[in-house]
Amino acid sequence: MSRTKADEIRDGVELTSLDKPLFDGAGATKRDLVDYLDAVADRILPELRDRPLSVIRVRPGQEPFMQKNVPKYTPDFVRTTTVWAEASRREVSYALCNDRRTLLWFANQRAVEYHPTLMHAGETHPTYLVLDLDPPADDAFPHVVAAARLVRQALDDASLAGVVKTSGAKGLHVFVPLDERTGIEDAAAATRALAARAARLDPDVATTAYIKDDRGGRVFVDSTRSAGATIVAAYSPRARPGVPVSFPVTWDELDNVAPADFTVRTAVELLGDGDPWHDRMPPPQQLPADLVEEGHTIPIARVQAMHEGKRRARARRQ
Repeated sequence: MSRTKADEIRDGVELTSLDKPLFDGAGATKRDLVDYLDAVADRILPELRDRPLSVIRVRPGQEPFMQKNVPKYTPDFVRTTTVWAEASRREVSYALCNDRRTLLWFANQRAVEYHPTLMHAGETHPTYLVLDLDPPADDAFPHVVAAARLVRQALDDASLAGVVKTSGAKGLHVFVPLDERTGIEDAAAATRALAARAARLDPDVATTAYIKDDRGGRVFVDSTRSAGATIVAAYSPRARPGVPVSFPVTWDELDNVAPADFTVRTAVELLGDGDPWHDRMPPPQQLPADLVEEGHTIPIARVQAMHEGKRRARARRQ
């Protein structure tokens, strides 16, 4: 079987087909992806290290796909961890992207997006509370900004501090670092409570409705990123036209930026030598008891939506 000749070798990793388009409509080559990830390796690796990793890969001529289980041809230098997947009732062997060599190997595999879990491998407490702000339409980013300000107000009211980044797609992510004493269920509860509080501040702007038809053109404040869930890492590219990057911004910058401002071609220069995601990250925080208590009274959005969907289906049949 023929083997593609390497264009170059970095850190012992053979890099191939570097000058071919990354994917249809990318406006970037595989070299652009590799060079970008190599340039930000010292900034993205702290977000990936020791966290079970899912990636989105794009093979030539194919649709993007998410890879969780590492392939059989994964080299020995890629560390892995085994996690039980309740949904599929099997053990999944996830990669741990802990070093530059592993990151370059993933880049050569056309792994465009990097989605680590919110917990480190082998641990039982999440390191972050995350709210994912999803707009009703691709051109609705100003509405997302308005919802983000509601989230920030809800955080302020709870004496919590968070940081914000573009999702790299069409929304925003708000991260709140958590004290190591925070358990999975309490973190999930607090996330639901913060989402509900933000939506109550202005119900015309934000909603916690999981069912899209119930959102009424409002920004969805997604509270389901908890426990073993993943979220795209800061500095990760996205498999979208132009290859945008999930990029840290300040709260004050929100009115003057758009997700498309940050791509694999522009982000490195914008960063310079800085690491704004880690530099701005507040210290880990303990969740207020009243926030956690409130959250435990709020149904899990995905479960509530499932039951509501079944109820509506029964009603239609009657």
